[in-house]
This record gives sequence, C-alpha cells and structure tokens, in this order.
Amino acid sequence: MNQIIKSVILYFFMLKTIKAALGVSLFSVGIAVAQQPARPAVINVDLAKEKAPMKPVWAWFGYDEPNYTYMKDGKKLLSEISALSPVPVYVRTHSLLVTGDGKAALKWGSTNAYTEDANGKPVYNWAIVDSIFDTYVKRGMKPFAQIGFMPEALSTHPEPYRHHWKPGDPYKDILTGWSYPPNNYKKWDDLIYNWVKHCVERYGKKEVESWYWEVWNEPNGYLHGTQQDYFKIYDYATDGLKRALPTAKVGGLDIAGTAGKSAQDWTNNFIKHCTQDTNYATGKIGSPLDLLSFHAKGSPKLVGQMVQMNAAPQLRDIATGFRIASSYPQTKNIPLIIGESDPEGCAACGMATNPSNAYRNGTMYSSYTAATFARKYELADEYGINFKGAVSWSFEFENQPWFYGFRDLATNGVDKPVLNVFRMFGKMSGNRVEATSTRMYTLKAMMDSSVRGPLTDIGVLASKGKNTAAVMVWNYHDNDQQGAAEPIAITIDHLPAASVTLTQYRIDNTHSNSYEIWKKMGSPQNPTAAQIAELEKAGQLQTMGAPQKLMVKNNTLALHIDLPRQGVSLLKLDY
Repeated sequence: MNQIIKSVILYFFMLKTIKAALGVSLFSVGIAVAQQPARPAVINVDLAKEKAPMKPVWAWFGYDEPNYTYMKDGKKLLSEISALSPVPVYVRTHSLLVTGDGKAALKWGSTNAYTEDANGKPVYNWAIVDSIFDTYVKRGMKPFAQIGFMPEALSTHPEPYRHHWKPGDPYKDILTGWSYPPNNYKKWDDLIYNWVKHCVERYGKKEVESWYWEVWNEPNGYLHGTQQDYFKIYDYATDGLKRALPTAKVGGLDIAGTAGKSAQDWTNNFIKHCTQDTNYATGKIGSPLDLLSFHAKGSPKLVGQMVQMNAAPQLRDIATGFRIASSYPQTKNIPLIIGESDPEGCAACGMATNPSNAYRNGTMYSSYTAATFARKYELADEYGINFKGAVSWSFEFENQPWFYGFRDLATNGVDKPVLNVFRMFGKMSGNRVEATSTRMYTLKAMMDSSVRGPLTDIGVLASKGKNTAAVMVWNYHDNDQQGAAEPIAITIDHLPAASVTLTQYRIDNTHSNSYEIWKKMGSPQNPTAAQIAELEKAGQLQTMGAPQKLMVKNNTLALHIDLPRQGVSLLKLDY
C-alpha cells in the first residue's frame, strides 16, 4: 500500500483512538473538525533511508561585541551554549585587534592588542584577547578567530577611530578608523605572526590547530578599500599566521549580500586570487585557502502593524555561496562556513528603532530558525559541498533593557525561545534520514518567495543515532500571527525495537518561553529575584508531559500531535 495512503488512513483512525491509547498527558487531541485545515499534515519518517550525517552545522555562534564574552551574562550564556552541544561549539566575534580600553558598547569592542611606542616600535598586549579566548577554551569551545580590525596605530586613516553608534543612527557611522588598510604591511604581518605564536604558546599547538581563522569581515562593506586592498591585507595576514603555525586553518572572505552581482564578483575574484595570482606577501603564486566563508541574511518588513519575515534572500545567499564553491576544484571540498546566517542584518538594532525586528523575542524567531536550518541541509545535499557550519549572529547584550528586541539568545541572563531550538538540535545525532510532510514547502518555493501561501509550512527534519531517533516538526509562516494547533499524523517506519520511550520537547506560547511569562508579569524592567528565577526556569527546554513507553507494531510507530502556529516539537525516541 502506498505510504501516504497508509498514513492518511492511520491519521483518521488515530483521531478516534489516540486519546484512549496515549492519554492527554502527552498529546492533546480534542480539536473540532471545523477547525481542521483543508490539508491536514501527514509526516512519514523512514529510518532505513539514511541520507547524510547529521552534521552539527548549527553549533556556531557569533556577535559584534567581543568584550561581552567575559562579562557576567556573557559567560553564563556561553556555558549554556557549550552544554547544549555534543560537539565543541565554534564562536566568532568582531574587533579582536581593535584599539581601545576594552569597554563594551553596541557594535563596538576593543582589546588594545597592538599599540606603538614613541619610536614607532610595536607594543603587543594580549591580556584582553586572552580573556576572550580563555572563556571559550575553558568551556570546551573553539574560536572561529577573526583577524581584524585595524589597530589605530596601523590605520591609514586613524581619526576618528572610536565610533559612538546607537540604534537608529545611520549604519555607515560605525565605519571609522578601524575600517582602513594598514599603513605598514610588514607590521600587520608581524602582528598576526606574534598573535598566533602567542596562542600556540598559551593553548598548545594541537588546540590552536583545531581552530579556524578568517581575515576581516564583509570587505565589500567594512573596508575602506578596493578588492586588491583586501587581497593584500589577506596575503600578509595569512603569511604571518602560517609563519607562526603552518598547520593553521585560514580563509575568507565573509562577504555580505552573497547573491548580489558585486558580491559574486568579489567571491570569484578572491578564489582566483588565492589559486592563481601572485601573493603580495610572498611573491609566490597563490594564497592559503583552507576554508571559504560568506554571509546570508533574510529580510523582514512591516505589513501594517504585522511583521512579515522573508527567508528567501537568506536561502538564495546560501545557494549562491554553495554554487560558487562547487564550481572550483580548489574549493569544492574545503570547509564552507556561513559566517553569519540570520533573518536580517543588524543584531543591535532593537524593535523600538526597527519595528520589523519585533519577531525576536518570541516563537517567530524559533520557528523561523527550525524551518531555515532544515533548508540549509537540503542545499548542502543539492550542491554536494563540505558544509561545515552556519554562524547564528546572535548572542547577548549586557546591561540592556529586558526583551528590548535585540537579535540575541538571552536577555539579562534569561534564555529566549530561540535558544531552545538549538537545545533540540543538540539532541539529534547520527545520520539524517528521509522524512516527508504533505504540508512542507519545497526548497524551490522557499527560495522563490519564502512562506507566503494560505497554509503554514509544517515541516520535518529527522535523524537516527545509536539506539535513538529524533523527529523535529515546526509550524511556520512568514506572517507573525498566532494560530490554533493543527493536527499532525506522524508515521515512523523501520524502528528496530519492540518498544520505545517517547519524549516530546516543545516550544510554543506555554512551553520553553520566557517571553510570554515576562509579559504575564506585566513586562517588568526591574523584576524581583523570584520573578527572575521563574523567568530562568521558563527559558529552559520543556517537555509535553512525562516520557512514555510505547509499543512498536511491525517496526512502525504511528503518532499524533497538535502543533500551534509558530510551534516547534522534537519527538525523541530512545530504544
């Protein structure tokens, strides 16, 4: 019998029997027929059809402000991120070589790693950058170390150097003296050499060999210079790095707007420079290229008073980066890292000044994240490249208003719903397996126009590990609107056990959601200690009832869940 037909039959049978069979403690089944959509979702998972490794490409995070790393809430969040991942998490941050006093500010950070004495002799000070890397390494995390930006003493246009940007100001105001090429390339080369040499001495050769390094950030926007200026900066930086540690892994170029024609020209010319051109630093042909990185961003907007997301630009950026990499033999198999992969472009732009960013506090962000990461895996399969990681440019903002609407994973030490999607991903292991949904938008539809149809995207991503399987299901739409729970019939085939223990993890308005609890408190900006404790508890990943033992019949398990709009569920099977 056709698998879809079988599942539909199971679905209607289960509507009558599931309440008695499983009980309402785990699943809610009492939904009226009149509320059901025209096309109920039917999901089929085949554990026998393994597709590819369930790579932890999600275990990468980043942020603009490096000095938040070792502050109170920064260290707390990094500990939580480390704990949720079964593999070391990679962390990327800007401004690791910027001159200043080490005090954090929005879209600003500094380490004072390089200054010069009165005679122009370099003075290296690794104290602050060490405190950043120490924080990672002590938690078993790895730097995705960004070589940049330009120290004040090396900048060709040092004044003004320190910017004082705030939300609502023009974005170009941040492009001060740190964004210029060096006035002395030999000193720039030696700076990187001494930095990497120091890291090897401090952390050990084996540890630093496990890191990734990349030069600059978005040179098509964050550099006052030409492509050739960037290539020269890159050549001298990688020369210094490889002199200190020949086995270090380095690349670039973390281009912005990857799908745009200009960005594609940058990327193609960068690859050609690294593989064919004369190296500015060595005079030899070619430059080190151990990884290729680029950025991918979506584009939300306001429609009336409603936020409308748009994942299509983000997915097109990813597809373009993968396509370019796959077109060169030198880049087809090296690690590809989406250096920033987000619903839009400015983490520090809160919803007060940018109302289209109002999606960030609640379940819109978490369901968008689930839906888009699944498509990243699809694109990696399509292009056959070495997809290593996708950096979620989302961290925390220290000492800022509660739930201000920054693109962050936590606010004042309280986790937001989006962080719980990553906790779900951390429970998926082994290999991805074939999983289909009658209500899942195709990859082409998502890349063309995101999720704008009359029905929501009820999608699925499934994995199979040793004595375990996991099925992630989401109910997503671009329009930021809540909706009633929809019934979903799930069939899991080829289960190699007579029984399983089923745990359902859930993110929705009543589970794993500190934001809804905060609003019910009256949205306090000075919550009491008791309220903070309640918010911290609400910010953790929660289950729908207790785990239950279920019998498997003929290696098949039929389940039913009701999932509200913007909800995400993870069905974890252990056997």
